[in-house]
Amino acid sequence: MKTVFDNIKGDRIIWAIAALLAIFSFLPVYSAASNLAYIGDGSNTFRYFIKHFVHLFLGFSIIYGVHKIPYRYFRGLSLVMIPVVLILLMVTMLQGTTIGGANASRWIRVPIVGFTFQPSTLAALVLMVYIARYLSKVKDEVVTFKASILPLWLPVFIVLALILPANFSTTALIFSMAILLTFLGGYPLKYLAIIVGSGILVLMFFVLTAKAFPNLMPNRVDTWTSRISSFMNTEVTQEDYQIEQAKIAIATGGIQGLGPGKSVQKNFLPQSSSDFIYAIIIEEYGLIGGISLLLLYLWLLFRIVIVAQNSDTVFGKLLTIGVGIPIVFQALVNMGVAVELFPVTGQTLPLISSGGTSIWVTCLALGIVLSVSVKPDVENTQETEGQHPLEILSEAL
Repeated sequence: MKTVFDNIKGDRIIWAIAALLAIFSFLPVYSAASNLAYIGDGSNTFRYFIKHFVHLFLGFSIIYGVHKIPYRYFRGLSLVMIPVVLILLMVTMLQGTTIGGANASRWIRVPIVGFTFQPSTLAALVLMVYIARYLSKVKDEVVTFKASILPLWLPVFIVLALILPANFSTTALIFSMAILLTFLGGYPLKYLAIIVGSGILVLMFFVLTAKAFPNLMPNRVDTWTSRISSFMNTEVTQEDYQIEQAKIAIATGGIQGLGPGKSVQKNFLPQSSSDFIYAIIIEEYGLIGGISLLLLYLWLLFRIVIVAQNSDTVFGKLLTIGVGIPIVFQALVNMGVAVELFPVTGQTLPLISSGGTSIWVTCLALGIVLSVSVKPDVENTQETEGQHPLEILSEAL
C-alpha cells in the first residue's frame, strides 16, 4: 500500500477531492438502490453496491494509469481517437438500442461483455483534447476563419451532428465548452460569433426538419420541446412529475436532512440514483449536505484552475481547462436541474451518480488533469521529447 501512495503524483488535493466524492457516493447510491432493486428483478441492494464499487475501482485505476502518462502524448492520441469516436457514434446512432423498453440510442452494447457504453461522453473528452492541441499548435500564428474550418470546426460539428439527434443536452454542453476553450485559447471573437450563429441556425433547421418529417430519422426533438415547455410553464402538469418529486425531496430534507438511507422520495423519483441523486442527497443530508457537496465541486474547480495556471506549456493549460472545467460544469447543471434552475437534461453528477460510462470518463479526465500537474523530470523529458510516435504524429499533422 505504501508503494502505491509513493507512486501517486500530481496535485494531492485533487486526489483527495476525488476520493471524498467517491467515498461519499456509496451512501446515496446504496440508499437509492432499494428502489432499483424493487422495480428491477427483486434482488437485494447489495448487488448495486458491489456494481458501484467495481465502477469506482476501475475508475480510480484509470486515474492512476493515465496520470502516469506524460500529458504531451495526448496531443497525438487525440488525432488517433477522433476517427475512433466518430465510428462509435455512427454505430450507436444506427443500431437503435433499447434498454428497459426505452429509447436508448445514446448507448452502444459491447459484444460478449454485455455492458452498455455511452460514446458521446468519451467523444466530448476526446474533442476537448483535440481542440487544445489545435489551439496550442497555432498559438504563434495569425488564425483566419477559412484556415480553421477544416482542421478545427469540421470535426467539432461532425461530432455534434452525430450526438444531437439522441442527446441535445450533451450536444449543448460540448458546444458550450468548445466555445469557452477556443475563447480562452485566443481564437478571434468575430469568428466565434460566426460559429455560434451557425450553430444556432443548424439547430433550428434540425428541429424544423424533425417536426416536419418525424419519420426521417430517429430523434428526441419532442422530448426536448416538452421539457423546455414544461420548464417555462408555471402550471404543474404530468410532464413535471420528476422535478416535482425532486422539489418534494429537497423540501423534506430541510436544514439537517432525514438521515442516511431514510429518503422517502427515492421510491417515487425516477433516476434517483443517477440524474436526480442530488435531490436524494439533500433529502437525507439536508441543506448542509447539499451545500457541502457544492463547495467540494467548487474547490475542485479552483484546483483545476491552479493546475492550468502552473502548467509550463500552452497545451498543458488548455488541456487542463478543456477536460477539467466540464466536470464541474456538468455537476452544476445536475444540481441546477434538481432545484429547477434548468430544464431536465439527463446529465449525471460526476463521481456521485451510478453508471459506469460517466464515472470512467470523469476519471479519465481527472487523470489527464493530474498528468498535467505532475512536474516532469527535465533530463528524461529532454531525452524522450520528439521520439515518441504520438509526438511525431502530433507535429506532422
